[in-house]
Amino acid sequence: MSAIFNIYCDESCHLENDRQPIMVLGGISLPANRARTVSLAVRKLKRRHGLADAFEIKWTKVSPAKVDFYREVVELFFAEEAMSFRGLVVPNKAALRHLDFAQTHDEWYYKMYYLLLRPLLHKKRKFRVYLDIKDTRGGEKVRRLENYLKRFLRDWEQNVLESIQLVHSRELASLQIVDLLIGAVAYVQRDLSANAGKTALADLIRSRSGLTLQHSTAPGRPKFDLFVWEANAGDL
Repeated sequence: MSAIFNIYCDESCHLENDRQPIMVLGGISLPANRARTVSLAVRKLKRRHGLADAFEIKWTKVSPAKVDFYREVVELFFAEEAMSFRGLVVPNKAALRHLDFAQTHDEWYYKMYYLLLRPLLHKKRKFRVYLDIKDTRGGEKVRRLENYLKRFLRDWEQNVLESIQLVHSRELASLQIVDLLIGAVAYVQRDLSANAGKTALADLIRSRSGLTLQHSTAPGRPKFDLFVWEANAGDL
């Protein structure tokens, strides 16, 4: 029997003042049998820092007052050898040319998720994908995304992609870690520095990953893989 892996996916879109709109998709891959271990480790960190078990880890909550807690969450990610992250950055959504590619925005969105997930999916494993609930159209989007992925993966019998399901991020610790990592990527991509806590956290992630978080990494980088997507005639 093939190993079962969970992939936790989240997304972040930003537009502030005159800055161009940026989108970051991200996913953490983790063997299903390690999910509870990670969850318990996160709960232990929360209690050590005087936070309730129900406290949700989110990039928007990062502040100098809680930076020590968030540092430990980042260190937990890098210490857990079985966890790997992949992020996809769209630097400027305003530059998209859907008509040139005869596609709708939703179709382009599914293609971006395919590009995010493709390097994480392997024929000798089975995967369950968990997506954070963002809006009331989530169920419809998931069905379309699942069909899209099956078509590109030629996986109609679900030998690779076992399921895709919507969940609330507050329910899964690994999904909350994804939010933290993609938040840091977006922060660096937008060249921000006003929040000392967020800046410290972004610097820690850059130090531990050995990356600038500004450019694509070499394909297949095992721990922290980043793809900065640019629209051109050869893209999906």
